[in-house]
Amino acid sequence: MSASFIQRRINDQAKRAAETPAAPMSASPLPDDEETVSVSAVPPTPEPASSGAVEPSLTPPAKRRSSLRVSVLRKQLRPKLLASPDEADHWRRGDAEKEALLIGRLHALLQRAGVQLAPAELRELEKALLDDLLGFGAIEPLVQDKTISEIMVVGADMIFAEQKGKLTESPIVFDDEDHVQWTAQRIVRPLGRTLNRANPMVDARLPDGSRVHIVMPPSALKGTTITIRKFPGKPLTVDDLIKFGSFTPEVAEFLRACIVSRLNVVVSGGTGSGKTTLLNVLSSFIPEDERIITIEDAAELQLTQRHVVTLETAPPISGGDGVAGRLTIRDLVRGALRMRPDRIVVGECRGGEALDMLQAMNTGHDGSLTTIHSNSPRDCMARLETLCLMAGMDLPVGVIRRQIAGAVNLIIQQSRLKDGTRKIVQITEIQGMEGENITLQDLFVYRTPGYTGSGYSHAGGGALEPTGFRPNFEDRLKEHGFKLMASVFGGGSRFKK
Repeated sequence: MSASFIQRRINDQAKRAAETPAAPMSASPLPDDEETVSVSAVPPTPEPASSGAVEPSLTPPAKRRSSLRVSVLRKQLRPKLLASPDEADHWRRGDAEKEALLIGRLHALLQRAGVQLAPAELRELEKALLDDLLGFGAIEPLVQDKTISEIMVVGADMIFAEQKGKLTESPIVFDDEDHVQWTAQRIVRPLGRTLNRANPMVDARLPDGSRVHIVMPPSALKGTTITIRKFPGKPLTVDDLIKFGSFTPEVAEFLRACIVSRLNVVVSGGTGSGKTTLLNVLSSFIPEDERIITIEDAAELQLTQRHVVTLETAPPISGGDGVAGRLTIRDLVRGALRMRPDRIVVGECRGGEALDMLQAMNTGHDGSLTTIHSNSPRDCMARLETLCLMAGMDLPVGVIRRQIAGAVNLIIQQSRLKDGTRKIVQITEIQGMEGENITLQDLFVYRTPGYTGSGYSHAGGGALEPTGFRPNFEDRLKEHGFKLMASVFGGGSRFKK
């Protein structure tokens, strides 16, 4: 085959790539002849910076796009570098052996096709393909950046990232919707989950435990949406949260006493307020000799105790009747009761499982922990009532309230403040029933200097202050060897065991 004929094919491909959408991805073995690959002859653009740092600007930053030539090659070669679509599902970026294997395949393919690339283009293509096949595509730099706590992909051209509580737009973009879909499939496929028109919304996790939520078109109107809540490689400890100002050492000792004394605790808060992080820290207070069962939609908790059973929900079997193979939070809570648990930790109650959780708390499974989306301890009570009604048991509200009052001992309200910091803003005891209403008593409230309003302050720069009230469960803490000194609530000597 003459060089001029190959060049004409390359030029034709460049025109088609610029004028029409590319064909859908398909996975196939390595190519057998030079006609397998055809690419753009567009001159390369300057190599984009490799850093994924977020630009803290109110206006959209200048986007870092691949050159058209590299973009076309990247799309065509992604599936052809794999012997099967799932070959690299469990391979990771940074594995020198796997990276060398894929680079070798890439060079062989380019040589067979007679494709000539400038050194800068070749380096850009190598990095791009390794990110796609071993990492998470365009957002790989953001995933690896330890200072970023959340990544939000809104279609191919908009990616936002949160650093130190502030959300800004990143200059990084995907090549196209097909590129976003490739990354989404790489995330869900190793977990045995399916993302397609029949299952357009998926909860998943990254290998490091970071939580992922994906929604694809037609529901996502701007293109596939990927939201990643990152978690630090090393779990945050109680000392870390004290250092960050989330709560004081006295409050930390009080919470430790509550967990060791097997109080039932609900962590309440809005989205992104730090509920899961706090739940992880509270769980670290559970003694080593207890059997802990954790139940989550996507496993996020990072408990350090040895005897931990980690359970995760499962979607229905793909292509089945939509029921077979499915395990919900409620199914797992019921199953956990038959597993002789000392503690049950539910990542989040968001449905009828709340009733099963309350019944477990009321029937000898003390020391249970869970989280709920709500804005205040009083709202948390109303939310629990609503979730119990979702169980379909048709129970009177009065019965549900008595279940809540008898089961839950403590509500810890977590919030993200106006300055982006995440803090405990209320610690509230459930004291029981007064008529038809649940009685609550604040033990600690977050306040800023000069704040005189009701509830907690929403501004930064304050502290979690005691209200002066001592909890009714004080005797229970004493039974477990803890004495609440007056210092915990604002006076006297320190709290000791």
